[in-house]
Amino acid sequence: MLEVPLWLWGAFAATVVVSLAVDLLAHRTAHVIGFKEAAAWSGLWVGLALIFAGVVFLVLGTTAGTEYTTAWLLEKSLSVDNLFVFAVIFAYFKVPRAYQHRVLFFGVMGALIFRGIFLSLGVAVVSRFTAVLFAFAAILFYSTYKLLKNEEDSFDPGKSFALRLLRKVIPVRDEYAGMKFFVREAGKRVATPLLAVVAAIEAADLVFAVDSVPAVLAVSDDAFIVYTSNAFAILGLRALYFLLAGLLDRFHYLNKGLAIILAFIGVKLILQASHKMISSSIPEIPSPISLAVIVVVLAASVVLSLRRPAPGHPASAAQQENAPSLPDAATEEPGLDEGTHAERERRRDDPL
Repeated sequence: MLEVPLWLWGAFAATVVVSLAVDLLAHRTAHVIGFKEAAAWSGLWVGLALIFAGVVFLVLGTTAGTEYTTAWLLEKSLSVDNLFVFAVIFAYFKVPRAYQHRVLFFGVMGALIFRGIFLSLGVAVVSRFTAVLFAFAAILFYSTYKLLKNEEDSFDPGKSFALRLLRKVIPVRDEYAGMKFFVREAGKRVATPLLAVVAAIEAADLVFAVDSVPAVLAVSDDAFIVYTSNAFAILGLRALYFLLAGLLDRFHYLNKGLAIILAFIGVKLILQASHKMISSSIPEIPSPISLAVIVVVLAASVVLSLRRPAPGHPASAAQQENAPSLPDAATEEPGLDEGTHAERERRRDDPL
C-alpha cells in the first residue's frame, strides 16, 4: 500500500467539496444546459483530474501517477454506458430538461458515497483473498460477451429496487413541483417524481459498479488510487452527459472498444492473481501498457465510428455543431433500440 501523506487526502477532499459547492451554486436556478456550458464544465473537470494526476506523479511517484491516470481513464470510458441509461430514465419520468442537472448532481453525490463503500470493501477483500481476482475476471469476461453480442441487460427504471423501496417508504405524487423533492399535500409530506428519478439514477450506478469496481481494482489495489480516480471520473459525468447526449448514436463502435478493454483488464486480473498465487515467474501487465492499450482502443473506436457512420445515422458537420442539446422527454433518445422506445411509450400515461 502507498504511504499517502495526510495532507494529500485533505487536498483531495477539499477539492471535491469545493468543486461540488461551486457547481451547486452555479446551477442553483433551473435552466437548460447548452453545449458551450457543458463543454466548459467538462474542460474544468478534466483539467482538475489531470492536475491531480500531476500532483500524484510528483508526490507518490511515476508508478502511482500512471495507475491513477489509467484508473481515471478506464472509469471515464466505462461511464459512457451510464449516459444511455440516464437518457432512458429521463424519458421514462419525462423529466423537464431544466431539472436534469439537479437530478444528476444528487446522483453524483450518492455515487461518490456508494463507490467509496464498494471500493473500500473491494480493496479489503483483494488484500486478504487474492483468489477473488479470478471471480472479478469472470465478471469482466461476461460483460465483454454481452457487449460483443449486444446482449446488455436493459435497465427498467420502473422496476429498480431503489424506486420500489422509495414507494414503500413515502408516497410519490404524479406531478413535478419545480426542483422540489418533497411537498405537502393534505397535511402529509409526499415525494415528487424528481426524488424518484434520483433513486433510479442511484440504482443504475449500483448496476454499473458491478463492472467498474472489478475493472479499477485490476489497475490498483490501493485505496487512495482507486477512490480518487473514480471520484474525479464521476464528478465529470454530468457535464459529459450534456456534452455528448446528442452524439452518442454516432459512436457506434464504442461498445466494441469497451468490450476489448474489459477483456484486456480481465486478462490482466488473471495474470495478476496467477503471479501472486501460482508462480512469480508468471508476468504481470505493467500499468504503462494498460494505459497505452486503453488510450489506443478508445481513440480507434471513436475514429472508426466517425469514419464509418452507422447505417441510417448519416453525420454532417451541421449536426455535430447543433446535436449536443438533449432530446425532450417526449422524443426518442439517440442510441436507444426500438424495443426500449416502444416499452417506454406504453408507460407514458402512468410513469409512477
